[in-house]
Amino acid sequence: MGACCCCFPVYKPARENPMRSTRESLIQHKPRPTTPYHPPPPPFITYTDKGMNAVERFKTGFENFRNTIYDKRPELFERLKTGQSPKYMVFSCADSRVCPTLTFGLQPGEAFTVRNIASMVPAYDKRGQCSIGSAIEYAVVVLKVECIIVIGHSCCGGIKELLSLKEDRPNTFHFVDDWVKIGLAAKKKVERENMLLPFDDQCTVLEKEAVNVSLRNLQSYPFVKERLQKGTLKLLGARYDFVYGSFEMWDLRSGRLTSSARLMSMKLEWKGTLSSTYIHTVSRKLDLRHRHAWHGLNHDLHPHSPWA
Repeated sequence: MGACCCCFPVYKPARENPMRSTRESLIQHKPRPTTPYHPPPPPFITYTDKGMNAVERFKTGFENFRNTIYDKRPELFERLKTGQSPKYMVFSCADSRVCPTLTFGLQPGEAFTVRNIASMVPAYDKRGQCSIGSAIEYAVVVLKVECIIVIGHSCCGGIKELLSLKEDRPNTFHFVDDWVKIGLAAKKKVERENMLLPFDDQCTVLEKEAVNVSLRNLQSYPFVKERLQKGTLKLLGARYDFVYGSFEMWDLRSGRLTSSARLMSMKLEWKGTLSSTYIHTVSRKLDLRHRHAWHGLNHDLHPHSPWA
């Protein structure tokens, strides 16, 4: 269920921030504050080569991991021998295009990760879904994580299947349809409040509303509810867009987006109902290019972006 450490894409150097202050060059010889070590990604492996079978692919991947990460951080892995104390629990989609460990630079031992179709969390029920329930219980009760983050993403196949469900249509899959029905409340809300949107745009809204359903379902677990009341646990929702390279987070309980430095391709003012405000508060073209420049993205908008 955790993300694989060898699933690294082609490494591209970060773009230089065009808005960097000229003052920075004047103080570059002064000591800079230390930052947490984030190991560089291992060399890219062409796993699509026809001559490379699964054994060769994983063997090569592990060798790269061992040489570039494991052998470089002996103190980290020595500490992990005695146990784990992750700060975060992450629910992420099983989609092969989404790798939370890579996307967010998570180190071994930093996040307790669960991956499934559409990043969904069912409501508390001792008679079913023991896989998800046991993971939540272990993370909250034993590991005592401080934050649970549910991350949706763009182009999610599970969300598309959820939005395609019809009452008079038989199930397409043996398991998938019943699983994504966890988000039925989100589906109905999106269809009710955004019925005029094209299907793909409804899916984008649903990718966030389904996360909100999972956040509410998390509150139904007694051990989660207890720690929320004590103030020792926080729930966050998020969505990663790998099409436009953006990421956003929000706190469902406060109704506010939590990241002031998020990379966005649209302007939102969320006041508790993401889907209804999604269309009506988008400021097309207004300050998008300024926001991209402010974040150091020195490039034009994607030519097919609806905000271009």
